[in-house]
Amino acid sequence: MAEQKRLITKEGLQKLQDELDRRMSVDRNEIAKEIEFARSYGDLSENAEYTEAKNKQTENETRIAYLQDEIASLEVVSEEDISTEEVQVGTTVKIKNTDKKTTIEYAIVGANESDPFNNRISDESAVGHALVGHKVGEKVEVDVPAGTLHFKILEIHRTADETH
Repeated sequence: MAEQKRLITKEGLQKLQDELDRRMSVDRNEIAKEIEFARSYGDLSENAEYTEAKNKQTENETRIAYLQDEIASLEVVSEEDISTEEVQVGTTVKIKNTDKKTTIEYAIVGANESDPFNNRISDESAVGHALVGHKVGEKVEVDVPAGTLHFKILEIHRTADETH
């Protein structure tokens, strides 16, 4: 059975593609120059600069391979497919913690875009996963290590509609 693709926003995919492009062109060329320069020092067996440059090359190539595989496994959520009827990747949801009587807004994003310190949570996180598929007015319980959180969904809108 084929593995289901994970979701990502158009902006999130562009960031990954930009990093891949930079690593494949700019970083590769810079590292190649570092290796060439380090070779000019002579004996490679005791050449710390050469070893360091080769390690950078390995790290860069590993990251390139990861990004290529990751990008191939992702599916972009198109703007037309984002409904504000229920929480999904590409929406921002305003929720009320019914225990603490506080409200917060979270942008629901793909795992690669997650930034909890800026209220961007993954659809694969505990809270994000619990919210996905629910509608305005619904109550959601989320089990986390500290206990069970209780939320009520107040609003849902497209993340792309937010003014920055």
